[in-house]
Amino acid sequence: MSKDFSTALRDRRSIYALGKELPITEDRVSEIVKEAVKYTPSSFNSQSARVVVLFNEQHNKLWDIATDILKAIVPADQFESTAQRMAGFRGAYGTVLFFEDQSVIEGLQVALPTYQDRFPIWAQHSNGMLQLVIWTALEAEGLGANLQHYNPLIDEKVKSEWSLPESWQLVAQMPFGKPTAPAGEKEFKSIDERVKIIK
Repeated sequence: MSKDFSTALRDRRSIYALGKELPITEDRVSEIVKEAVKYTPSSFNSQSARVVVLFNEQHNKLWDIATDILKAIVPADQFESTAQRMAGFRGAYGTVLFFEDQSVIEGLQVALPTYQDRFPIWAQHSNGMLQLVIWTALEAEGLGANLQHYNPLIDEKVKSEWSLPESWQLVAQMPFGKPTAPAGEKEFKSIDERVKIIK
């Protein structure tokens, strides 16, 4: 990575102004995602996270799907702002789709019934870690990204369009591309109110 981890973590922001350019190759993006999926921890080493990376026209298709679905349910007089938001996501270079394989989680629930109510929660924790790892790694390579949650509205269309297993449950969508404008200023609450150090 071109930045050390702590610098990339500090610089990682929700970037909404994204263009259809990459400062790195598509192969490098794919490598980042594969390494993140392989090495991000999961409870009981379940490895239940699944990821799809959409480039170019496949990426455009995702946001066209989302736009069509939202157009059918958002009141016409409120749709313009939704359409602009969708156009912004479509204007990025690609999108990372995050899933959890429910068949893996259900298998753990059967094998370890003592923890059955916790496995879905732990899976979300692991997926959140994976999202941060990929987001931070993309930042380190000069890419911007943001995180969206148009699931479950788009779930069935996404699985159908890209022939994904029924057991894959969509968790989040991460458009990415070259930043065309910086993120705004971010305010931080007092760290001493959020962290207690006990010796």
